[in-house]
Amino acid sequence: MKKKVLLMGKSGSGKTSMRSIIFANYIARDTRRLGATIDVEHSHVRFLGNLVLNLWDCGGQEAFMENYFASQRDNIFRNVEVLIYVFDVESREMEKDMHYYQSCLEAILQNSPEARIFCLVHKMDLVPEEQREEIFKEREEDLKRLSKPLECTCFRTSIWDETLYKAWSSIVYKLIPNVKALESSLKQFAEIVDADEVY
Repeated sequence: MKKKVLLMGKSGSGKTSMRSIIFANYIARDTRRLGATIDVEHSHVRFLGNLVLNLWDCGGQEAFMENYFASQRDNIFRNVEVLIYVFDVESREMEKDMHYYQSCLEAILQNSPEARIFCLVHKMDLVPEEQREEIFKEREEDLKRLSKPLECTCFRTSIWDETLYKAWSSIVYKLIPNVKALESSLKQFAEIVDADEVY
């Protein structure tokens, strides 16, 4: 069972770094040597035997972004299960970032209206710790308002701590078919064999 996942956001927002950490076992400091993504990079990641994430890492340079909404619109935005949009918390072009995000949402609404939307407010390690909660809440409110009529789930992330893994595991969790039934069966199994946890 293949699930198409779009990973989008402006150039330099951290998309390829997070993909490399989550799926290619990079450590955070090694991501410095990664170059910009040219057009779209495809990768397939298998979970639980038959769940395959068909991950489309879309380069964020302006020329590519414009192309996604013009000539490649149907190809990119059709049959999408999940859109993950990455925002650099320190971006100096927030208006432009929001414009591209809304263009993505319009294309999703036309081509994959059932897709789930996730926004990652990324590079939170660059924000002073005492300001993180407030800044994230402001961004989250803006994104939820701009996403209507679609709903988005927001996460604050950094490649330097566990927040990136928590966000991605929450996203993948929502893609697992019959996850509640699976959890229930595992819980029953754990009780039968008198185990505290089952993996």
